[in-house]
Amino acid sequence: MRFSDLPERLREVRDRIDAAVQRGGHRQRVTVVAVTKTHGPEAVDAALQAGLQDVGENRVQEALEKMDAVHGAVRWHLIGHLQRNKAKQVTRFDLVHSIDSPRLADAVNQVGSQANRPVDVLVQVNVVGEETKGGFALETLQAEGERLQGSAGLCVRGVMAMAPLDADEDTLRRVFGGARRARETLLELGHPATELSMGMSNDFEVAVEEGATLVRLGTVLFGAREASA
Repeated sequence: MRFSDLPERLREVRDRIDAAVQRGGHRQRVTVVAVTKTHGPEAVDAALQAGLQDVGENRVQEALEKMDAVHGAVRWHLIGHLQRNKAKQVTRFDLVHSIDSPRLADAVNQVGSQANRPVDVLVQVNVVGEETKGGFALETLQAEGERLQGSAGLCVRGVMAMAPLDADEDTLRRVFGGARRARETLLELGHPATELSMGMSNDFEVAVEEGATLVRLGTVLFGAREASA
């Protein structure tokens, strides 16, 4: 049966997370977001059966298809880049991790305002200035955090960051530590920014040591991806 080893994989992951929390000393609670991109709805069902309610998707359309196919108490996370022309779909998600520009923040704010329901979001930061990634530079976050204080259509719940592929440990800690400081900036401005989304299958233990509260895990739980359609 496909994904039959998920409960065992999850137990191992949780043990690794617990050990990383102890090493890091932040004493935070860590939520596993099961990343099911390129897997079918059966991966979401398997996650639910294993006790994982938080599911992450990279693409809006793929997520919507799974939402229609899966029946269960899923908390849906949008973890990939959101195009402004798809911002109207954000009300379908419990948390949007990837607010990476002022224009996108404004588009989501407009949707939330029109729906009379603030959208819970994370602000994406680009700590080391990767050209291939979006996100706010740390030096611009104070101003953006101040600007977003007046946004009734979204609620800033924290920060999201991605480390470069194949980064060494020093770079990982620079990225994840920078994201933690970014969250502190938002907290000081009065945002309820308690969440810190960082860490994937290859680097989640370092992320947890640096304070991650949400880890986005796919391969370590579900195995290799299927080819994208």
